Amino acid sequence: MSIRHFDALPKPYKAYGKVILSLIKKPKVKTKTLPQAEYIVDRLNIDEKHLKAYNDICTFKNDGTVPAMYLAVLAQSLQMSMMTEEPFPFALLGMVHIRNVVRQTRKIEANEVLTLSCKFGELRPHDKGQQFDFITAASVNGEQVYSGVTTYLVRQKVEAAAKSDKPKDNCKPGYNNTQDWSIPENIGRRYAAISGDVNLIHIHEYTAKAFGFKRAIAHGMWTKARSLAALGDLPDAYEADVQFKLPVFIPTKVTLQSVKDSNILFELCDTKTGKPHLSGQVTSL
Repeated sequence: MSIRHFDALPKPYKAYGKVILSLIKKPKVKTKTLPQAEYIVDRLNIDEKHLKAYNDICTFKNDGTVPAMYLAVLAQSLQMSMMTEEPFPFALLGMVHIRNVVRQTRKIEANEVLTLSCKFGELRPHDKGQQFDFITAASVNGEQVYSGVTTYLVRQKVEAAAKSDKPKDNCKPGYNNTQDWSIPENIGRRYAAISGDVNLIHIHEYTAKAFGFKRAIAHGMWTKARSLAALGDLPDAYEADVQFKLPVFIPTKVTLQSVKDSNILFELCDTKTGKPHLSGQVTSL
């Protein structure tokens, strides 16, 4: 396995020139296998101003701790660098983010020095192509305090499967808490400025249309973070597992539905149609 060490997080914008180039020039890698590579930031100091900006746009509390989702966002700069620097076999803009899991084993203080790492998982079949994971972890003085899994779908032609009588996917009844939000048209640009994820499908209606979308789409990592923040105080140690379902075309109105038992189950739905944008679960550890 190839291991690269960094003094600081790679700048996401440096990778986007190569991303755009991949639209014109297809990857030369013939074998559809993922690189055996791991990127590590040895000493990561949290930028408190950046953390506050992230907390504000996602509505997390500014209480001196680091949300697990924030570390997932920081790890995306490692992911972008890995996909553009290593012999990655797929076009980046053809991928779809379908799942994200974050796990923290205790509260993480903003003044702690972290070691953040990211590596490729295995390539696996999917009924719409192939899927793979990025596996991330963060530690403090050798103690792992965070881990995460980000799953992407690479759309490819597959053999036609037998049709099923699967019911239409709608948000289910039975939740005892609901919240309604209005998501503004500029949320993609605002979040991109903070997260570094400037994928053009999130930026403006016109740039989204260039990639076949009717309007710009809110970042999935923002919708997940905003949902977790809206659930209220989370446990000190927890896992939050979310499946991304339908894109959030902006501007729009959404409804967060949740129920708390031993775990917290939640769905973010289109207020008008009732169709789900994401569904998830928070589990105490």
